Order: sequence, then C-alpha cells, then structure tokens
Amino acid sequence: MFGLCVLAGVLVAALLLPMATGAGAMVNQTSDAMSRMSGSLARRDMPQITTVTDKDGAPIAYFFKDYRIETPPDQISDTMKAAITAVEDKRFWDHGGVDWHGTMRALATNFSSGSAAQGASTITQQYVKNYLVHVAATNAVEAEKAKESTIARKLREAKIAVELEHTMTKEEILTGYLNVVPFGNQTFGVGAAAQTYFGTTSEKLTIAQAALLAAIVNQPGSLNPNSNPQDAMQRRNLVIDLMADPNNNIRITKEDAEMAKKEPLGVMSPLGRPPNGCVGVGDGATDGFFCTYLVDYLDRLGIDSDKLKSGGYTIRTTLDRKATDAAKAAAEAQVPTQTEGIANAMAIVEPGKDKHKVRALVANRDYGNDASKGQTAYDIVSRVQPFGAGSIYKVFTAASAIEQGMSIYDTLDVPPSYTSRVYKNGTAPYTVSNADGVQPGPRTLQMALATSPNTAFVALQERAGLSNVVDMAARLGLRNGMTGVNTSGQGLKPDGSNGPSQADAIKKGNRGAFTLGYTPTSVLELSNVAATIMSAGVYCPPTPIEEIKDRHGDPVQLNEPRCEQAVSPQVAATLAQGMSKDDTDGTSRVAAQSVGWTRPMIGKTGTTQLHQSAGFLAATPQMAGAVLTYADGNSPQGICDGGGDAPPYLCGKNGGNIYGGKVPARTWFAAMTKVHEGLPAAPLPGTP
Repeated sequence: MFGLCVLAGVLVAALLLPMATGAGAMVNQTSDAMSRMSGSLARRDMPQITTVTDKDGAPIAYFFKDYRIETPPDQISDTMKAAITAVEDKRFWDHGGVDWHGTMRALATNFSSGSAAQGASTITQQYVKNYLVHVAATNAVEAEKAKESTIARKLREAKIAVELEHTMTKEEILTGYLNVVPFGNQTFGVGAAAQTYFGTTSEKLTIAQAALLAAIVNQPGSLNPNSNPQDAMQRRNLVIDLMADPNNNIRITKEDAEMAKKEPLGVMSPLGRPPNGCVGVGDGATDGFFCTYLVDYLDRLGIDSDKLKSGGYTIRTTLDRKATDAAKAAAEAQVPTQTEGIANAMAIVEPGKDKHKVRALVANRDYGNDASKGQTAYDIVSRVQPFGAGSIYKVFTAASAIEQGMSIYDTLDVPPSYTSRVYKNGTAPYTVSNADGVQPGPRTLQMALATSPNTAFVALQERAGLSNVVDMAARLGLRNGMTGVNTSGQGLKPDGSNGPSQADAIKKGNRGAFTLGYTPTSVLELSNVAATIMSAGVYCPPTPIEEIKDRHGDPVQLNEPRCEQAVSPQVAATLAQGMSKDDTDGTSRVAAQSVGWTRPMIGKTGTTQLHQSAGFLAATPQMAGAVLTYADGNSPQGICDGGGDAPPYLCGKNGGNIYGGKVPARTWFAAMTKVHEGLPAAPLPGTP
C-alpha cells in the first residue's frame, strides 16, 4: 500500500510538469485549448436553446439539443451554491482545482483494483468532464471517450482543472459547472432545472429546491423525483444536512435546515420543460405547419438542424397570430379536423416589393403525430402536393397572352368543345369541353377569367405558346412546383435519377391540359403568385423570417434570395384588372356574397377533372392567399360538397361535385374577412 501511495503521489505531481510525448502531449494540447478559452469558455460554446416567436414576439416553438438557460453568477442563488458545494466538493473554495488528499486516496485504490472506480473529482474536474462530454464532443463516440472509466481520463481532467484554476475565478468555474451539468429529463444547467422542476428561476430557489437539484446531479436517472420520490427525498435531506456544516464557505443554519427537510419535494407535474420542436408552445397544432416551413427554409440558408438546436438563436418570424387563427378557424369550419380523407389547406402571404412575408400556413388537420385525432406532421401547406389547383392555372395563360400584347377586353371564342390542332391525347386529337354550368359564347378575357371556360383557355394557350405559359407559372411564383419537383410532385434528386422536372416534362410532352391545372401544386406557392401580381409584378421568395439574433443579441445576416421583377408593372396591373370580376360576376360570387364581401380583389377558382381537388387563389392589395381542398387519404376519391353547413365527404373514385367556388372560396372569404378587419379598402393596381 505504501508503494501504491508513492506511485499515486508521483502521478499527481506529474500533472504539474510538462508532458512532451504520447498521452502527455494530448493532455497538454487539451489544457492549452482550455486555457485559451479561459473565462468565456461556457458562454461562447455551450449549446443553447433557440426560441422561435411570432411577429409580435410570443413564443411558438423551441429547439434544443440540451434544454439549457445559461445563467450568470449573480442570478444563481446562494442556496444553490451552498447546496452544490456542500455535497459535491466541500473544499471547493480552498483547493487549486484538484483535491490532492482525495485524489491520492482514489488513485491508490484505483491502481490496486486496475480501474478508475473511485473519483474524488472536484467541481472543477467535473466541470471539465461535463464540458468535454456535453459541449466539446461532436458525436456519441467522443462523448463516451470523454467519460470513460480510465486513469488516463482522470489525469487529463485533473491537468485541465489545474490549468483552469489559473485562468478562471472560483465564481466563474462554479457558474460554468452549474450551467453545463445535467439534471435529468433532458435538462442541463441550473437555470433550466429551476424551470423544469419548479417553474421558477435559479435566483429564487429555496433551500429545499436547491438541495433537491444538487441531489439530482449525483444520479439524475435513479434520483428522478417523479419516478423515484422516496430516494430523491432521502438524498435531498442529506444535502440539506451537509449545507448546515459549519465548515462550509457558504452555509445555512441548523434551524433553516430542519424546516427545509419538512417541505415536500414540490416538483411540477407535468414538468415545466418546454416541448422540443414544431409541436411547440403556444398553439403547436396550428403553428406546426409554419414551423416546419421555417425549419426547411433555414436549412436551405445554412442554419441546419444541429445549429438550430444548439445556437441559442432568437428567431422572430412573420407569423401573424390574427391571420393564422382566422385561417385555421375558417379551414376547420369548412372541413372539420377529423374529416376522413379530405384536407383543407390555406396559405396567406403579404405582398411587397422587398419581401413577401408568410403570415399564415394552416390546415384543417392539426399538426402532430396522432393520426387518430386527425393530426399529421407532414407539411401539407408549403410543400408541393400531388394534386392540382385546376383552372387557377388559367391565370398563367392569361398573363402570358397579356405580356404578348393582348387586352383583357379582347374577345375570346367559347365553343362548347374544342379540338386542338397543336396538342394530342396520345395519338388522338386533344378535345376539351367546358365544366357544367359554363355557357358557350364569346366573352372578353376579363369575363373568361371570371367564368372559366376550358375551351377558350386551351385555344389561348396555343396562341401564347405552351412553353411561355409554363415559364410564366414559374416566374410568377411556382418556382419549386415547376423546376424543383417531378411530375409526381417529388423533389428532384441531385443526380437527376427521378427527373425531369414538371416544367420540362410538360414542354417535352406538349401537354395541352397544363392550363387546366392538373399538375402537383404547393398552396404556399399559389398564394405567392397572387402576392407577385399585387406587388407590381415583383416576385420575392416567401419568407417566414422577420429577424434573427444570436445568443448575444446581435443580428444574424441571412443570404436570402433576392426579389426580382417577374413581369412588368403594366402586365401585373392589367392581369389584376383581368382577375377582378370573380367575386362579383364569376365563380366565387356566391361565397363572396355569403360574408358580405365588398372590397376590391382579384380571384380565380379551380377544380380538377375528377373533383379530387379544388382551389381558390385571391388577393387584395394588403394580403394574398390560396386554399386547396383535396383528397389526402391513401386511396383518393372524388369530393362531394355537403351543401349548406354540411361538411364535404368522399364520394367515390369516379368523381364528385366540389368546385373552387365552394369549400375553397368559402374558406378564403371567411378567413380574409377577419384578417382585413380594421384595414381600409384599397384599390387594385391599374384602377383609374
């Protein structure tokens, strides 16, 4: 035993000597790095929670790898400092990073057993270990290596601890430790632990609360106060007794200790840790679709999931609570959440020449993972869906014709049926007829947009050129829908194995039905088309971000794609005037009248051939929006309108009777009536 103690003493002394090669060099490199980080070690590098808010600053989601609220020393109560030093390192304020007596005793025992069974780690050493495990480690292998039970690891921690004692004050070391150490339940640091277990802040922790947290640090799994309250209570009371030791640098009185031991654990149920991810605080069932779009958007701009979960950002989004709640209520009123096989999705975008801000992304479906409750965690609002928007696509044909010089008052022929000389249906001629209720007879382009005759627009697409019309769809807003997905609506792979894009396939196949809107569509992109028209022809990528600040409160600059002039202001204004009759003389008139709508607006309805989807695209100068109602089940069927207040229902694979002027238009007008409350009626572009 004497020899082992001598050997332990030699090893301890070696911690203070230069190490030139092998493991010694690695220890020196690590300690040098830790020394350079000095007092800013934790503040600069600890993973921190990212908070996402709506446009007014109300939280809608949190993202974190570790739930941590970094806390400065003056916001950590003396009771917490007393509790943690009493139980973990009673000589903390006196030693130089290593408790030499305890270390020699532990090393002697460990050498005799051939392992690192005993620790004798000081708070400084524990800080080093926890930092290496929970901050410095970039993967699970590195984390395991940082906590492996070896003498070499103990020596490394001790070496670094001694270095830190020369570069950091005791207060800084204790604060760093209390900010990095795990407290169980995916909670790290005393700030988050105070919130998780007691719904309070670390500066307000009572003696009993601080003692329980200090107790949990020892074994956060087995001492979980919710699952093992008896052992947690016993350990807490032991800590309270230790806090009253007269030899402590910070201590409590015996009387206070006895009173504290009589208190219940007082742990919150459920725990106060916020949810992690898009099923967030606030109204996660509603806001989750917006949140998933935000995550995808940030990822494209270089803030991936790892950065989001550890960066400590504060992200103020464009989400408008009033618009979101109005759209959600309208979508559910038309198609109740658990309606079998039918989704009703709505996107709202605010027009502008410098930004197109996304104000709402909602659906009748709740966002979540419980399908039995009508929930889905798939983004059914912003992503391209495998259903078309129907005759809404006639807007692109009209826009292309207008750009080529056509007036909205020029007359179009509207025969009952039309056989194209340009397009084919396989090897046969392509023949199209009008929907039920659409009367034949000539009319202006403006009235054709309002009444939506198929025959006139297939003929107009021939004149404008299919390639021009497809390109117009992309220019006005269907960027991903035309060039980023294939004909099934699936994102294109980098190697091109699942291409071509929708745009290329339509052009190559000379598909005359494009103007009838049969192709997969994104509700958000449709909404942005209307925003482009209302922004004097300026296209901007729909953004969910108002501003981002880093953990220090400094602005984070994002390289967001720039806006561009998609069509001239004259073309946009003419198109807006061309689309201005839908609510008064066209297919959405009944829906507009049902809410007493009187504001100037543009609009276009659409329905696909088998009535498996229908949509409505519309906007005022202040706000643009689109609605798509579609069969979202595993075996899509036609959708039938229930009539009156009855919800729609699936009515077989051979068709239904839903139209864009029914559920989609009713949803849009109900939502936008609320959104526009308090806003003045604004004239459309091009109004004399």
